Amino acid sequence: MEKIASFTIDHEKLEPGLYVSRVDHFGDTTITTFDIRMTSPNDEPCMNTAELHTMEHLCATYARNNPEYKDRIVYFGPMGCRTGNYLLMEGELTSKEIVPFIIGMFEFVRDYEGVVPATVPKECGNCLDHNLPMAKYEAKRYLERCLYKIDDAHLVYPE
Repeated sequence: MEKIASFTIDHEKLEPGLYVSRVDHFGDTTITTFDIRMTSPNDEPCMNTAELHTMEHLCATYARNNPEYKDRIVYFGPMGCRTGNYLLMEGELTSKEIVPFIIGMFEFVRDYEGVVPATVPKECGNCLDHNLPMAKYEAKRYLERCLYKIDDAHLVYPE
C-alpha cells in the first residue's frame, strides 16, 4: 500500500506551528488542509480528548461565524494523535495568510466564558467529554509559544 502524505512528515523534527498539510483538487474545487500543530509529537504529552473536544466545538463555532472565512470552512477537528487539529478550507491558501484568522480563533477559545456551544445530549454525541478550563489553557499556550511569534520555519513542514 502507498503511504499517505501525513505519515511521510518527519514527526521527530516537527514542532508546534501552522502548516499546509495538503492541497486537494476535486474538479473546479480546491481544498487546503491545515495542520494546526499544538504540541511537539513524541516529545511532550499530547492533549486529552476532553479539551480537544471542547476546542473543536469552540473553533468550529468561531470559524463558521467568521465574516471573512465562514463560507470557506469545510471541517475543523482533532488529530487522532491528539497533538493538534486539522482545518480544511475551500481554496488554495497558505499558512501565512491565515495566521490572523487562527490567532483570532485561539483567542476566542482562550477568552471564552459560559456554556460551550452544543454540549447537551441532543446536540453532541459525547456531551460529558468536555473540559473548558483545559481548552483555554491549551489555546493560551499555543498562542504564546507559537502563534504570536510564528516564523517561516513554523509555517512550512521541516525537511
